Amino acid sequence: MSESRPSKVATIVGWILGILPCLLLIFSATMKFVQPASMQEGLDHLGWPMRLMIYLGIVELGCTILYLIPKTAVLGAVLFTGYLGGATATHTRVGDPWFGPVLFGVVLWLGLYLRDRRIRALLPLR
Repeated sequence: MSESRPSKVATIVGWILGILPCLLLIFSATMKFVQPASMQEGLDHLGWPMRLMIYLGIVELGCTILYLIPKTAVLGAVLFTGYLGGATATHTRVGDPWFGPVLFGVVLWLGLYLRDRRIRALLPLR
């Protein structure tokens, strides 16, 4: 059974839902590269050393690029799921709200679901 192409509206909404969290993740990656002085207090609270922020920024940026390229979007979404799972665990461990990273993941996958017929075929919602 061949799944038809998503409607134009679904594709546009899917791209919007995918791009919005990506913009925030690009901003987050940029802050990890710039490393403003105010970042240290937040990292101390989370238990992360500043020296690892460059690597986390590279991972964030790499996942974002993979997600935004249609041919590698599924790989990007899978990698983002792992990355955001780590963020969820980090926030949960220190008693901070954990729903932000989970919501990001849901929105990223929903955006991909709306614009990619392969994901719709894999998860047919009726």
